[in-house]
Amino acid sequence: MTNVTDPALWWKQAAVYQVYPRSFKDTTGSGLGDLAGVTEKIGYLSQLGIDAIWLSPFYPSQLADGGYDVDDYRNVDPKLGTMDDFDALAKAAHAHGIKVVVDIVPNHSSNLHPWFQEALAAAPGSPERDRYIFRDGKGPNGDQPPTNWENHFGGPAWTRVPDGQWYLHMFTKEQPDWNWNNREVRDDFLTTLRFWLDHGADGFRVDVAHGLAKDLDRDDLDNYVVWCTSDQPDDGSHPVIDRDEVHEIYHEWRRVFNEYNPPAFAVAEAWVQPNRQYLYASPDDLGQIFNFEFAKKDWIRDAFHEAIEEGIASAERSGSSATWVMSNHDVVRHATRYGLPQVPTSEYHQLAKDWVLRDGTTYPLDRELGTKRARAAILMEMALPGSVYVYQGEELGLFEVADIPWDRVEDPSGHRTSQAASTKGRDGCRVPLPWTTDPSDSFGFTPASKADGTPSQEAHLPQPAWFKDFAADIEDSDPESMLNLYRRALALRHELQTDDLSLTWLPEDRSSGKPDGANGFTGGTIAYKRANGWASITNFGADPVDLPAGEVLLTSGPLTDDGKLPQDTSVWIQLA
Repeated sequence: MTNVTDPALWWKQAAVYQVYPRSFKDTTGSGLGDLAGVTEKIGYLSQLGIDAIWLSPFYPSQLADGGYDVDDYRNVDPKLGTMDDFDALAKAAHAHGIKVVVDIVPNHSSNLHPWFQEALAAAPGSPERDRYIFRDGKGPNGDQPPTNWENHFGGPAWTRVPDGQWYLHMFTKEQPDWNWNNREVRDDFLTTLRFWLDHGADGFRVDVAHGLAKDLDRDDLDNYVVWCTSDQPDDGSHPVIDRDEVHEIYHEWRRVFNEYNPPAFAVAEAWVQPNRQYLYASPDDLGQIFNFEFAKKDWIRDAFHEAIEEGIASAERSGSSATWVMSNHDVVRHATRYGLPQVPTSEYHQLAKDWVLRDGTTYPLDRELGTKRARAAILMEMALPGSVYVYQGEELGLFEVADIPWDRVEDPSGHRTSQAASTKGRDGCRVPLPWTTDPSDSFGFTPASKADGTPSQEAHLPQPAWFKDFAADIEDSDPESMLNLYRRALALRHELQTDDLSLTWLPEDRSSGKPDGANGFTGGTIAYKRANGWASITNFGADPVDLPAGEVLLTSGPLTDDGKLPQDTSVWIQLA
């Protein structure tokens, strides 16, 4: 049994709130959220009950990929503030008992990074070029890319430079991949880690953690793709994804983390096969890994049950704790997913993307049902042993914004092909938050005017009129709102947590076993308890279910008149 009350292990059962800074709160009237806006809302976050904030990238960036194209790893984008603003944010967060997690982007830099500019100016084979991955092209004139790979957003994964060589970018051409076989690159990132820890960060979320180690000295490269697929090898043999050598890098990072008291925390964003997750979460590696299975599942009992079993098994194998994620800046918001027609899990991504592409007109979105299921899901998730990650706006019950005009789309994945063939990408979950019901100042996202008295700019992504119904100020005063459900759940979670990270399935836990051609397995319940008798039960089926004896602590919706748990509802019980 791990003593998770040890301050050094605060992350083992933490509730972490993901802040997408450009869409959280704008204090200058620029239309972009900023670090001072996060500081301004620390009281809101403290009242919500979270233990840590994870800040998505706020570095200087040309925003080719939402800030994940980094010009300078040890600075703040001037549009979002200054280093003094970061220091003030860290101080304010710590004063409220909130940890600060910084997003680190080690797979690639921006093409405006000074080292990449040096590489472009240098000759082939130079030390400057060796920091990145440059190769000669194929064909008699070298005018064909070294491999047939496409990048994650569509289009070639190689771009040719004027002297004829090509550089690798698994994402946009503005995001050249680092060469992690280069000692200079490794040492510079160690400097970056220490820089943010010395400025008050408590840990890191590691972007594309599975992509750093690469083997391009082989003749079968054209047989692979450069992004995760369901059929990727699970033995570390892929040329650029989830190679075993990547853990040598993180073991070195771990030694840096352990220089601090308490040791720094890190969580890997690594879309790898379930039987490979434990490698990233081991104590001598990063320590924790995102379990994205919840974020992939539709509202189907057996799918969620399998995700829970796999997440707990992986955590036990690594000696870490599980992580539970339903939404983030890369996926369609779960209140929307659960309100769309439910399909077998393998079809989820295409269905959700089709809905976003067609502005919500192809599939009927049942918002009432999506909200009911989202309320049930958060109780099912938050009672599980491990860490829970909350994406900004999910505590307000926000839906995906599907009708962003094409001329306002920012996400590169929305521009990768023709509009007829492309989706609008991830902007629908990145729309700035509604703080008030007043649309004149972007629902409270921006100030009424700039410091010089001129009108503030409109929010960088358009907010729909229906945001007024989800504004934080009206949800704050509504005891039955999603916001107040999150507050009650997080407060109770802190009271009920046990140091024992085990889980026991209850007799009430059962699959319906009834296949429905379009919907996989329908019905059934997920019912489990923690070691101290704290139980969570979720009913997916049409028939209300009897509850075990005990004290009802919290429900996601009303019970039936005779005390049973209705469909799409969760309950927390202290068992008798």
